[in-house]
Amino acid sequence: MEEIIIPNENLHILSADLANYYKVLPKKSNSDTIILYCLENKNTTEVKEELELLLGKKVSLLSYSEIEINKALSIYYRKERIENSKKTFSIDSGDFLENLLSEAKGLKSSDIHCEVYEDSARIRFRIDGQLIERYKIERENYLELVNKIKIRSKLNITEKRLPQDGRITTTTFDIRVSILPTLYGEKIVMRLLGQDASNIDLKSLGFQQEELTGYLEAVKKPNGIILISGPTGSGKTTTLYATLRLLNDSRRNIVTVEDPIEYTLKGINQVQLKEDIGLTFASALKSFLRQDPDVIMLGEIRDSETALMAIRASLTGHLVLSTIHTNSAIGTVSRLIDMGVPPYLISETLNLSVAQRLIRKLCNHCKEETTIDEKDFPSSFSIPYQVEKAYKPVGCNECFHSGYKGRTAIYEVINITNDIANAIKSNTIATYFENDENYKSLPEKAYDVLAKGETSLDEIYSILLNV
Repeated sequence: MEEIIIPNENLHILSADLANYYKVLPKKSNSDTIILYCLENKNTTEVKEELELLLGKKVSLLSYSEIEINKALSIYYRKERIENSKKTFSIDSGDFLENLLSEAKGLKSSDIHCEVYEDSARIRFRIDGQLIERYKIERENYLELVNKIKIRSKLNITEKRLPQDGRITTTTFDIRVSILPTLYGEKIVMRLLGQDASNIDLKSLGFQQEELTGYLEAVKKPNGIILISGPTGSGKTTTLYATLRLLNDSRRNIVTVEDPIEYTLKGINQVQLKEDIGLTFASALKSFLRQDPDVIMLGEIRDSETALMAIRASLTGHLVLSTIHTNSAIGTVSRLIDMGVPPYLISETLNLSVAQRLIRKLCNHCKEETTIDEKDFPSSFSIPYQVEKAYKPVGCNECFHSGYKGRTAIYEVINITNDIANAIKSNTIATYFENDENYKSLPEKAYDVLAKGETSLDEIYSILLNV
């Protein structure tokens, strides 16, 4: 069956409570009749009579599949929404943008995507790393939404040919706004920033006990470098802020430079990167060293200048935390060497190298048992042991029909011991762990999560390729 699409002007016909209770959605309405989508194989006569009594009009029911009905209910009439559904969905309402931002914040969404196409427009939220459609908007109403966002972010509403970047500030969080001209109009992405980091705990992120013990030992050293690697969206910043929260006390001066500032933490001094006026990671680091810091956090080591400055800062008695883009904890060493850092300096200053990934967890309300075979895995990955039970995603209202709910992190943690430091000096770190039975790579950690029944093979497949 085709996807159910409800025009904005029809949403006021039913309240959210009524739509969810009877599992119906409005298709069309005129002066005396309302046509509603309803579940297949339902006692339509009884439902029809009750709805006619409640709505005061004749009701015609159109049977539709349960999957499509539930999916449409989660998009148009989600239970957590404000009861007055007309107010929530009307672009004309002055509260629409506020409701949109509040809902995204409440659902722990990292980004809001507003997109327009030839004959339609939509709003999607990025939840647990995946985009999920939340609203459909009539194309003729989309321009009004764009203008509302531009006004709030102090951008030029008449400029439609060039990209624009702005910011919306609320009482509890900030939103970074990016506008990009596309074929049918302007696409907007709003990144939610300024989340409070005071409740982030290292113990709740996904570290195994042995990994956490090694991590805490390295963090407690008064100087050196701690590097966390992984692709964009792998949770590196969250791990860094959980670490800063642990280190944050009245005896330490902590300074950070970030692009953008994604979390706020009382007691630390945060600087926003502004490359257009010369405030880069390297230049900020030079200034930091004159600010008598104990702990320095750099958002990212991107180039050789920043890498060498971080090395110098750690050599002069500072603890430096940063992120770097590599595929593994071992690969971090190779990346630093490629940036021009001598191996002997890396071996003297690197305390800890961490690689991490985020894995979506299956929704416990709808996951189903399935079978997997050795041939289903990448040919480059050797299965360490057999999985007794495997599960696949299905999708329900609880998980926005994605099949997944929540995420967990997996870590590859390498504490730089004397033996590992010597391997870095001699440039043999790439083969050092080949015969170490206690060492587990990220693909092996991901396989463990699959074996516990917490995720699916599809979710970890790309990590298993990284061998």
